Amino acid sequence: MADSGKQPPRRRVPGPARPDRPANRRTPGPGARPARRPAQPRPAAPQALRLGSPRPRLRMVSLALTLVLIAFVVRLLQVQAVDAGTYAAKAEKNRYVGYTLAAERGGITDRNGVALAASVDAYDITADPTMFTRKALKTSDGPEQAAALLAPILGQDQAALAKKLRAKGQYVLLARRQTPQVWKQIKDLKSALATKAESDPGTVNALAGVFSVASSKRVYPNGDLAAGILGWVNYDGKGGGGVERQLEQELAGQDGKIRYAQSGGRQVPTAGSTETPAVPGSDVELTIDRDIQWAAQNAISEQVKESKADRGYVIVQDTRTGEILAMANSPGFDPNDLSKADGASLHNWSLEDAYEPGSTAKVMSMAAVLEEGAATPDTHVVVPNRLHRGDRLFRDDIDHPTWYLTLNGVLAKSSNIGTILATGQLGETQQEANKVLYSYLRKFGLGSHTGLDFPGETKGILAPPEEWSTSQQYTIPFGQGVSINAMQAASVYSTIANGGVRVDPTLVRGTKGPDGRFTPAEKPGKTRVVSAGTAKTLAKMLESVVDDREGTGTKARIPGYRVAGKTGTANRVDPATGKYRGYTSSFAGFAPADQPRVTVYCAIQNATKGSYFGGQICGPVYKKVMEFALKTLQVPPTGAAAANLPVTFTP
Repeated sequence: MADSGKQPPRRRVPGPARPDRPANRRTPGPGARPARRPAQPRPAAPQALRLGSPRPRLRMVSLALTLVLIAFVVRLLQVQAVDAGTYAAKAEKNRYVGYTLAAERGGITDRNGVALAASVDAYDITADPTMFTRKALKTSDGPEQAAALLAPILGQDQAALAKKLRAKGQYVLLARRQTPQVWKQIKDLKSALATKAESDPGTVNALAGVFSVASSKRVYPNGDLAAGILGWVNYDGKGGGGVERQLEQELAGQDGKIRYAQSGGRQVPTAGSTETPAVPGSDVELTIDRDIQWAAQNAISEQVKESKADRGYVIVQDTRTGEILAMANSPGFDPNDLSKADGASLHNWSLEDAYEPGSTAKVMSMAAVLEEGAATPDTHVVVPNRLHRGDRLFRDDIDHPTWYLTLNGVLAKSSNIGTILATGQLGETQQEANKVLYSYLRKFGLGSHTGLDFPGETKGILAPPEEWSTSQQYTIPFGQGVSINAMQAASVYSTIANGGVRVDPTLVRGTKGPDGRFTPAEKPGKTRVVSAGTAKTLAKMLESVVDDREGTGTKARIPGYRVAGKTGTANRVDPATGKYRGYTSSFAGFAPADQPRVTVYCAIQNATKGSYFGGQICGPVYKKVMEFALKTLQVPPTGAAAANLPVTFTP
């Protein structure tokens, strides 16, 4: 049989039956698939949770991140590009702090370079309020803790300090011009707290935000000496009176500025700083002689106390130059401690007090009479006990029989009636005489400021002659009805002592700048008032007031020296009521009478104990001060004999 390519079917031979298998189960042969095991029942599987697609969530997160990044980019562009300048300025403001560098105030010295006012090192105590917040100190009562520590050191109210420390901003001034000892005490306490805070985290350094700025403090080494001239410096460091105020611009200098980066209240050295240095003020040299000032102040203070007077003043002037050697007031004050000063004593009454001079003004009347040729020192003047003029009956300070005096005697005995009679010869009518007298009073400086430009200075009161009342026509010649200040009165006598030439008084010799260069003050103005001959005659007449036994100024005599002077006792206008109450007692003069070098003027207001006559209470003051001044300036006696002009005549 041909091969058709097909395989004959294989015959399966049944094998022996296996006891463990069913008879009908076939045994697989070679190449046969293994028989399937019967399906075993399976436990029911839990139904699986089918999650949603993660792609939407990823898209949302990506979108959110994109928006955040866009916001950051926009903000970054705004900060670094659009508003860069604004934010940089804010950063600078918060990072940098600036302080004023106070200029050192110039000193004030006397004519010999002795310090009268000086500046010493001091510190302004400051604070940064931002360093006292709860965030900075980790406590809510930081300002109160700091105030409790600072109050006893600074001598300030604790609540007030705490209020300052809670202020807004980065700078607050706690106290000005504290001594180095005060700042050292604060600094040591601050350091101790900082050290303790490092070892004990619970400790609060309540003074971490307290700092200091170098400054200066005004001191007056001589206490109350010349306080009326010097004045004082107020809380703001500016002149509050006297020369301190008058020459504020020269003394103050120019403040500087410093600006630097800070962190945690400390300067960052590497961040750099800008500084405009302060320019110190100029030193001022006065014409005052400290020793003569002391003598004058001591003498007037003793007499004011002894007389229980309201106040008094003494002026000492160089007759040739017009320089003021002393200007003393009593009572005075200590500019180092104004808290103890009486408000009335803060004035320089030598220049600020306007009062009726009394008989010391008679020398001007006599100058006019002599210069106009109306009389001579030997002219006879019959002086009755009473004189009726205008609407008044005039008298001298004492009752007396009719006096037969020379014109020199009228001045020596200080006769009001004799002065009225003498000045009546200045014109054919009283009105003409008034005009002539007024012209001389003006040339002597009455009714005008002295030229010192001192704060608060009065020019006094001198009405024009056409406004003089009926009584003033006769009272002004002997010093009532006209008002002056002490400097004007002293200048009158210096004019006579200087040969009839008035030299404007001066108080400042010059200034010395920061470069050490001395600039002298401008030369004072000069005015010819009377001739040299008239001035010399007046000096001789004034000697009679002191040397002659008939004179009223014998207590002003100085052994070995020729002294020219004049007493004064005037009714005093009470500034509180505007009515006459009490007296103004005075004495004015110069020495040596024949070669004048020094003028001394003394006035005491309202003496209530003992005598109130000028010759009695001001004459001794004049003597003490003049003796001291002559010795200090080493002025020898001239040795010449006194003129001894006649005082009386025999009718």
